[in-house]
Amino acid sequence: MSRRARRDTLAFIGFTAPNFILLGVFVFWPIVYSLFLSFFKWNMIAPKKTFIGIDNYVSLFNDPVFWQITRNTLALAVFTVMFKLGIALALSIQLNRNPKGGSLYRAIIFSPTFTTSVAVAMVWTWIFEPTYGLFRFLFRALGMTSPDWIYNVHWALPAVIIVLVWSGIGYDMVLFLAGLKNISQDIYDAALVDGVTPWQNFVHITFPLLSPTTFFLTVTSFIGALKAFDIISIMTDGGPMNSSNVYVLYLYQNAFQWFKTGYASALALILFLLIMVVTLVQNRLSRRWVHY
Repeated sequence: MSRRARRDTLAFIGFTAPNFILLGVFVFWPIVYSLFLSFFKWNMIAPKKTFIGIDNYVSLFNDPVFWQITRNTLALAVFTVMFKLGIALALSIQLNRNPKGGSLYRAIIFSPTFTTSVAVAMVWTWIFEPTYGLFRFLFRALGMTSPDWIYNVHWALPAVIIVLVWSGIGYDMVLFLAGLKNISQDIYDAALVDGVTPWQNFVHITFPLLSPTTFFLTVTSFIGALKAFDIISIMTDGGPMNSSNVYVLYLYQNAFQWFKTGYASALALILFLLIMVVTLVQNRLSRRWVHY
């Protein structure tokens, strides 16, 4: 190896080593250690861990609460991604037409993105409050009774979905808008000459050319929804009766409230596998509809 090659190699190691060390300490080692803990019974206080084999996984799959929370998480992910992307796409199409005050609208819609989750959860908890919340007055004006949003087993999860959709629309809208700006106007002009309707424009031109952006947002939004925690923890804490409890919150409860560290580690590994499978399936299905 020449002197210059050695110098370049040392420079490469010097620039990349800190990143690899951080990844090793804060990402890869916790994954390996979590897998190790999933075969033990430990409360994080006792100095000794008790090896129990796969009992944590057996208990997990026999736990009806686990299955209820898994259904809640998947339902939350599907509906959040579906509504969030649909609304964001519709808004981006309207803003792409450069309406008067478009910059102001973009700023308003994007503002929840940089608002802290704690503030979002607290404000929406007040809005949903059935006694003095904002929705109560809106429903009363319509001659209707406001549901007990965050205190009712049938409405708690929809309330959380509404908040997650509202807080995530701005980010998705900006990315969709960037994708729309990259579509050449010449394509639409040629379609206009051929007598294409607006709906045909969307189906055969806009959506196919936006498919890479849509795929990216679908994958990242689904992963984000599967890991939802902070807003739900503040608004409902998983209640009532686990009707709005989700996977990561249940994991946190087991690990740091009930000190069932081994059981929580098994939950973490299952979540890792679930996210990996969902992402691989989405990547495989993307070959049928994503046009690069």
